[in-house]
Order: sequence, then C-alpha cells, then structure tokens
Amino acid sequence: MTLSRFCAMPRQGHIDRLKRIHGYLSKMRHATIKIRTDAPDYSNIPVKMHDWEYSCYADAKEEIPLDARKPKRKPVTMTSFFDANLYHNLISGKSVTGILHQLNKTPINWYSKLQLTVEMATFGLEYVAARTCTEQVIDLCLTLRYLGVPINGPTMVLGDNELVINSAAIPHSKMHKCWVALSYHRVRHAVAAGIINIRHIAGKKNPADILSKHWDLPSVWNTMKPLLFWNWKLMAPSAEEVKEGSSIEQKDVAELVSKLDAKHNVKVTAQGKGQKSNHCLIEGSDKGAISSMIQSTNQSRVLSSRPGTNVHPKRKDTRPNPEHKLERKR
Repeated sequence: MTLSRFCAMPRQGHIDRLKRIHGYLSKMRHATIKIRTDAPDYSNIPVKMHDWEYSCYADAKEEIPLDARKPKRKPVTMTSFFDANLYHNLISGKSVTGILHQLNKTPINWYSKLQLTVEMATFGLEYVAARTCTEQVIDLCLTLRYLGVPINGPTMVLGDNELVINSAAIPHSKMHKCWVALSYHRVRHAVAAGIINIRHIAGKKNPADILSKHWDLPSVWNTMKPLLFWNWKLMAPSAEEVKEGSSIEQKDVAELVSKLDAKHNVKVTAQGKGQKSNHCLIEGSDKGAISSMIQSTNQSRVLSSRPGTNVHPKRKDTRPNPEHKLERKR
C-alpha cells in the first residue's frame, strides 16, 4: 500500500524499509492460511431486530440473480472486518482503509488502500470504509451465488467505531454529516435489505486494524495468531516424534510461536506492573553521553549537579544603568 507507490523511482529510505519487510517475511515464513470449514460461533452476540417499514428503506431487498446455479453442499458464514486510519499519508493527508473478509474462519480476501478523498474527522473516514466493505460484500455474495455456494444468513460486518455502527443499524438515527450522505445511505440500505448485519467490536480484537495502521509484532500478535498460527499446537512434535526425528518445519513453527508468546507476555506483565518504557532515554553510549543531534541544540545550557535542572551561563548585562541616566539629567 505504502511502498508500492514508489516503484518507479525508489530511494534509499524505501530500500531500507523493503529490507525490513523482507526480514519480517523471512522470520514468518511458516505462517500459512489454511482452509477452516468450521463456522464461527455468534451465539453470544445479541440479536436486535429493527423495523425499517416506516423509513425510506422500506422496499429495500437483496437482488438475487435469476440465472445463478442451484445452491449445493453446506452453507458458509461470511464475516467482514473494516477499519480506517486518519491522516495516514502525511504528504497528502489521505486516510487508509483496511478490510478483511472471511468464509467461515478462512481469510479469503483483504484490502488495504488509501482513500480517494481527504477526510477531516474519524466519523467520515470510518463511514467511507464501511461503504467500501459493503460493496465488497455484495460482490462476494454475487460471486458465491454464481458458483452455487449457499450463504448462511446476512454477512456479519464488524467495526470498532460505535458511532458509525449505531447510525447505520438504527432506523431512526439521523445523519449529522452531509458530506458522507452517499456512504450513509449505501450502508443503511444494505442493512435494511438484510445483506449485512453490522455490529461493534473492540479495536484490540479487530483484525482489520492490522491492515490500516503501522504496528509492531507484539502489539498485534494476539490478533494475528488465530489467523496464521491457529493450529501451531498440532505442529509441535510429541515425545515419540522427537525420538523418531520429526519434521524440521514443525519444530521451527512451535519454537517461533513459543518465543513470540513469551515476548508478548513479558511486555504485558511489565506494563501491567506500572513499569515505564525507555522511549524517553537519549540514544548514546552506556555512559549517558548526549547524542550529537540533541547536543547541537543545547550548547548554551550547562548541566547542573541537581538532576532535572539546567543552569544557564551568565551573560553581560547590556541594559543601560539607571544611575548614569540620572547623572546625565543633572
């Protein structure tokens, strides 16, 4: 999404970022997307039925193609996650949209792209992301119907902006932002037609958050693990397999997941005990020397023996003495 725009004329900073991406992919080379046929359990989500009869969407219904194949086999449950990041591009001010689609528990499609317009508030960019997700859901439903795949109920669409979710799901909610009118009506029409069932999810549990923001691995490990390493315990060799000599790839996956779990748990416990991170420390030698960039701006300051205070050197007072002025007047 970000580096692909500089393919024509990359610079040194882009090459350095590409090396980091290559190192991450080399470390996570055992991460795989495997087909999971078990359907997700949404029994804990409360069902809220709203009457759209007295709204402008009373005649809304899903358009099912007449020439589609007859559905066969087991039905699939579709789940979609969407999220957006405000002011992602510092040059143009555009935001980014992140969307993830799943069939049962298998990720089949993901979307991470800059928005075409510049939004000034989180409400507007989240609605643009919800509208993009709705259009992609309609496209996937149409593709599955032509392939003869039965769909189990409306698609569960999950987002972490509660204001957008409530304004889209409740019939009597009002639109207070006119510049998102088309996105507002597009999402609400899909909800009234029974195409999607839009619900709120916590931001920490939203996997689309990975596609819309820059994260370090420990911050998103608990979200990414169920998608790419959901069966890592099955890959861990047993005692008998170790004696016989198990696969090297299975050992690597088990060791990688165990190390990442250990790192993540250490970080969480450290933050839970109130320990502060060392982001405020100045980079330099172990003796505490000030870096050259910061030292150039603080040459006029002298370090005091008292910690946390700075003593400014004395300068000559160039102001005229009031006693000399009185003598001149006399």
